[in-house]
Amino acid sequence: MKKREFLKLTGVVGTGILVSPLLACNNEPKPVENVEPAILPNTVFILPELGYAFTALEPAVDAMTMEIHHDKHHGGYVTKLNAALGETTTFGGMTIEQILAAIGENDTAVRNNGGGHFNHSLFWKVIAPGGANQPSGALAEAINASFGSYDVFAQQFADAGAKRFGSGWAWLSKGTDGKLVVSSTPNQDNPLMANLVEVKGTPILGLDVWEHAYYLQYQNRRADYISQVMAIVNWDAVAANFAAL
Repeated sequence: MKKREFLKLTGVVGTGILVSPLLACNNEPKPVENVEPAILPNTVFILPELGYAFTALEPAVDAMTMEIHHDKHHGGYVTKLNAALGETTTFGGMTIEQILAAIGENDTAVRNNGGGHFNHSLFWKVIAPGGANQPSGALAEAINASFGSYDVFAQQFADAGAKRFGSGWAWLSKGTDGKLVVSSTPNQDNPLMANLVEVKGTPILGLDVWEHAYYLQYQNRRADYISQVMAIVNWDAVAANFAAL
């Protein structure tokens, strides 16, 4: 190789060596800007179909009570729940069960109306006409294991509803220890509300003891209403709830 060609070659390479670091400096990665996490839209809840005629539970529950209870009371909870969720981003994308598990004492509107929606959605299913009138199989075994017998459970459940002061619900739930437990909550609270209730769990049977559930037919005779509704519980539906846990 001639000397002139060698110097030309080395000069180009040398220039490359000198320039490359300068280019590298100009291509340093820029700091990543803080990006706000995406906010999921709130779930829009709808009033579920009752699934049977308003007259289907007579004589235990009259048709007018069923119509007002489902269309007006439950419908009102759904409307107000969606309105309350529209004022916050806290519960974006959550199911009703997830919302209830997450609420705190300050979430009053979501607590009352979300509870009302969940509680009634369960209630319509467990009093639906048809199905077994006594628990059997795995559910019956679990009731016996937790309470000693069905009769003991039934008395505890009826007492929970009858002794609830004011408005509220009686519940049969699978507790956090895996056993079935009877409890009662005020207003539209339920055992899913882990931050708010003493007895926590997943409800498989609920009984509404608000006056709007029975007053047209039973007036102040809550115990009579409880007795009549317990006689028409759809235990196949309760067993399905239990099996899903």
